[in-house]
Amino acid sequence: MANSKSNVSEKNCFDIPVWRRYTLTIEEAAGYYHIGEGKLRMLIDQNPHEDFYVMNGNRALIKREKFERYLDQATAV
Repeated sequence: MANSKSNVSEKNCFDIPVWRRYTLTIEEAAGYYHIGEGKLRMLIDQNPHEDFYVMNGNRALIKREKFERYLDQATAV
């Protein structure tokens, strides 16, 4: 009998949608906010004391809600 599982990428049942996550990777944030990865990395480098990101080792993670507040106040990105 054939396996009844779908051949679509197998996702963990605990995957949290991007819009509900506390932090996003640079790649996820770039897709979610339609801002390039290079621009996001530049924003992190130019704003070292801002609270919209956290470093996990050498990986920057964007705090979604705080970054949205930062974007609300920004006049240009």
